[in-house]
Amino acid sequence: MKSPSHGQLLLLGVPGYEIDEAYADFVRRIQPGGFILFGRNIQTPAQLRALTDRLRELSDIEPIITIDQEGGRVSRLKLLGNEPPNARQLRDKGDLELIACHGELTGHLLRIFGFNLDLCPVLDIAFDDEADNSLRGRCYGTTADQVIEMAGVFNQALRSTGVLSCGKHFPGYSCASSDPHHELSALPRPRTELEAHELKVFRRFCTGENPVDSMMIGHIAFKELDPSGMPASLSPAVTTKLLREEMGFQGLVMTDDLDMGAILNHYGFDEMIRLGLASGNDLLMICHRTELAEQAAKVLEKCPAEQIDRALANIAAFKAKLPPPTTFTEENYKALDQGVWDLRVNVLGAEEAAKRSPEDGKRSPVEVY
Repeated sequence: MKSPSHGQLLLLGVPGYEIDEAYADFVRRIQPGGFILFGRNIQTPAQLRALTDRLRELSDIEPIITIDQEGGRVSRLKLLGNEPPNARQLRDKGDLELIACHGELTGHLLRIFGFNLDLCPVLDIAFDDEADNSLRGRCYGTTADQVIEMAGVFNQALRSTGVLSCGKHFPGYSCASSDPHHELSALPRPRTELEAHELKVFRRFCTGENPVDSMMIGHIAFKELDPSGMPASLSPAVTTKLLREEMGFQGLVMTDDLDMGAILNHYGFDEMIRLGLASGNDLLMICHRTELAEQAAKVLEKCPAEQIDRALANIAAFKAKLPPPTTFTEENYKALDQGVWDLRVNVLGAEEAAKRSPEDGKRSPVEVY
């Protein structure tokens, strides 16, 4: 096996349904640490499994293969079948056994499609269920304690299947006034309030019996946490000092998508790559402009060796826990998809279960990425 390359620090999107020879050469050359798939990559069950198998074949080191499979409108696999209930619907139902069922079904579905990491649970608090900040329907609670309980049940159930989890969006998008896909929110929120609410949740999932395996750092600025106004995802004060040193998180740390307006509108490409690594992230996410991965790798080559070594060590430790895919058959998939439908009916009732989330993306790009 070859020694790890700087590409291991990149989590990249994939262009389409299949891997053409040009993209195959690109992957062989860059050797990304992982891949994130979106609706643009999902056509049929067999096609999706073939795609993840091909990504593994092209990787010298077992890759992270991840997806946003939360429930509701942020459920990429609903393109193939039934839509799971979202976090708000589950919390309104208030049945922890149904949340556990959702976590287990999600994990088993992801395993048969070759995924090893799910980018959830969302650990944000729904202070306002209708806030225009991309979180509508995605939060497990309106209080810190409710999120801790309900997201904790999902996290434990998901991880019981072998699929690794990711808490997001540290240190909390809950009070953001805008969608980070479009613009950066900078909030003057007192530390005492953050500690009582957002940070209370994230602290609970950093250590202990039921931690998340990875943490996604959000594109939001809190002057109280970093007086410079730097976004959390690029801030050493937030990512290293607060998350790593103060909260004691030992798992993998990744940025949210660096192709979002919250970052693109304020930082040059090379700058955001340097800052993302220097702040303490291990994995830098580029979901759409994947052609820039070679440029990113060249920037990383010039970064301090201690930063590279730290990130590679954390990525290697994370990858040591990745589960292999389970056997895919159409029958296996159909049985699990029926389980999703049954869950949806149990949560919503038959009439409401028949109504799917809109797929127009007018609310936020998170719906259709």
